[in-house]
Amino acid sequence: MALPAIAPYPLPTAEELPANRVDWTVDPDRAVLLVHDLQNYFLSAFDTDAQPVTDMLQQVARLKKEAGRAGVPVFYTAQPGGQSPAERGLQQDFWGPGLPDDPTAAAIPAVVAPGPDDTVLTKWKYSAFVRTDLLERLRATGRDQLVITGVYAHIGVLMTACDAWMRDIQAFVVADAVADFSEREHRTALEWAAGRCAVVTTADRVCAQL
Repeated sequence: MALPAIAPYPLPTAEELPANRVDWTVDPDRAVLLVHDLQNYFLSAFDTDAQPVTDMLQQVARLKKEAGRAGVPVFYTAQPGGQSPAERGLQQDFWGPGLPDDPTAAAIPAVVAPGPDDTVLTKWKYSAFVRTDLLERLRATGRDQLVITGVYAHIGVLMTACDAWMRDIQAFVVADAVADFSEREHRTALEWAAGRCAVVTTADRVCAQL
């Protein structure tokens, strides 16, 4: 039930992305950037000196900088450490107790850490919308696009993108700003998202649109 040891693998390039079914583009007046679960605990499953983590973190930092320049709000999800079995619910059965009660494990790396104007949501389930006020915050600011980065592509990233679609929020999964258990699972998540609920894009494209 523990996290796997993830072998290094290359991030997909723009030429390798699946075909999107829709032609949405990121609008800085409508978008929010989501940095999903980039906590030391989840990153510790990777070789943090190799791809995909090294390049992914650079791309997230770049997107965060561009979002700030364009006036795009930045939201983070972070799971709390030391959750009780009642708080974990069925996640306990699949993944065990989760994050330890350790501030270092729960922390977000400095290169992509939240700034004073960013919003950090306490995350409980795969989707960032469940048991949070993410939707209410989007509605209150008139924003209906969610640009998603972080880990893991085939779990929380994909479930959040699908949940966004069900709430009429346009989701954008940034292929080279997410990472996963393996290259196969990463690419499978992108294919599913592109065909069913989101636009799969790159950091270069998002920055250009911002």
